[in-house]
Amino acid sequence: MSNFLGSRVGALALAIVLTACKDGREPLGPGAKDPATTVGSGSTSTLLGRATFSDPVHNTFSVKRITGDWDVEITSKPALDIAVQSIVFQPGGQSGWHSHPGPVFIQVVSGTMTFYESGDPTCAPIVRTAGQGYLDEGAHAHIARNETAAPAQNIVTYFAPPGAALRIDQPKPGNCPF
Repeated sequence: MSNFLGSRVGALALAIVLTACKDGREPLGPGAKDPATTVGSGSTSTLLGRATFSDPVHNTFSVKRITGDWDVEITSKPALDIAVQSIVFQPGGQSGWHSHPGPVFIQVVSGTMTFYESGDPTCAPIVRTAGQGYLDEGAHAHIARNETAAPAQNIVTYFAPPGAALRIDQPKPGNCPF
């Protein structure tokens, strides 16, 4: 686990900037719309909290914990902001294609969510139910969809570089029909 987090998270300079948009997307400006990107629908986002973790003396943040045969390590330069958001997807709701500047840990706390990765040529569904997690490494576009007849709730933890938007809207990839 330490090597995984060290290679995926540790090399990133991590922080987050949340916007005032209801769905967490960065606004393009007054009246602006990017026709190349997809738009989410049927979801409501609520910011639960945001905090900055840093060590101004060393211009880095680092924590390592070993318990028995389990260990975790997180390192960032110069600081680490963590934001937590609750996102409720109504039946048929979806996020639109998007990416993130850093890793995102998604917990499905109720219902069922289906995720698709733009880099998967077969556009295979990745289904997660309540109690399961989905890790978005942030490198490729993805879409989250509630393909069921019941609402679903996700608790989402974001890591991002200083000054970066929480979400980066992306165009629909050619490998998926939606």
